Amino acid sequence: MTWRRSPRPIGLALERERREWAPATLLAEVQRVWGDAVGAVIAAEATPSHERGGVVTVSCSASVWAQELDLMAPAIVERLNTILRGERVSRLRCMAVPLSDDGRRR
Repeated sequence: MTWRRSPRPIGLALERERREWAPATLLAEVQRVWGDAVGAVIAAEATPSHERGGVVTVSCSASVWAQELDLMAPAIVERLNTILRGERVSRLRCMAVPLSDDGRRR
């Protein structure tokens, strides 16, 4: 057995555990890659919140974001399916979700 003298980055261990604990659903996979597929600006304003039969519902911070993402949906679906390696997302359903009293989306 070989011992390492230098400590290993904790990120490696946490990433392995995160993969084990993450649910094996399409929604979980979409949420994991969402920022890479849409970019930081859109990811800050819109979050995948539900999935059913390949239709991913995206909760947006405002109706203007929901409308914009509706227009961008075909390109986003294509990017998501490319990253996920398969035709798993059939379409996006974008909707504005009002903020709760504590400032978070409902």
